[in-house]
Amino acid sequence: MNVQVYVDDIIFGGTYENLCTEFSKMMRSEFEMSIMGELNFFLGLQIKQISNGTMIHQQKYIKELLKRFGTNSSKPIDALVSPSTKLVMDDESSPIKEKIYTGMIGSLLYLTAGRPDIVFSVGLCARFQSKPNKTHLKALKRILRYLKHTPDLALWYPKDATLILLDRLMLIMLGSWLISI
Repeated sequence: MNVQVYVDDIIFGGTYENLCTEFSKMMRSEFEMSIMGELNFFLGLQIKQISNGTMIHQQKYIKELLKRFGTNSSKPIDALVSPSTKLVMDDESSPIKEKIYTGMIGSLLYLTAGRPDIVFSVGLCARFQSKPNKTHLKALKRILRYLKHTPDLALWYPKDATLILLDRLMLIMLGSWLISI
């Protein structure tokens, strides 16, 4: 049986229904809790379980992110980083408010749990949180435009994949793929 706890949320599951039932009874005897059934949504991750595997995506979160940062009407692009982009600490462009930049970085870092394709670009932009400028913000907005182009990418875990649970609900399964849904 696998159990994942995050603050006041808990997920548990297993291959043997009797173990799940026993665990549920034990937890209910100690804590006030409700059983919500099959996992569909957890901490911004949308989970779809079908007969041959599990798909995890963040389409709803991406949509909310684009709206929150005013990029839902921007033109989508199909590449994360432009070859001409050079991000450096002091490139002579105008400084911007750190709060806006760090808010965008934090939101994008949260998204990387289900989108390994943006990890490098978000990490690169995160280096400039202490002194962001317009060039850095432009790079972040490019990531958002890429997400607008690719909101349907999902992690696919075949039913027979090996499961390893790590901290913060990071699911790593051998044989997983990033697919378009």
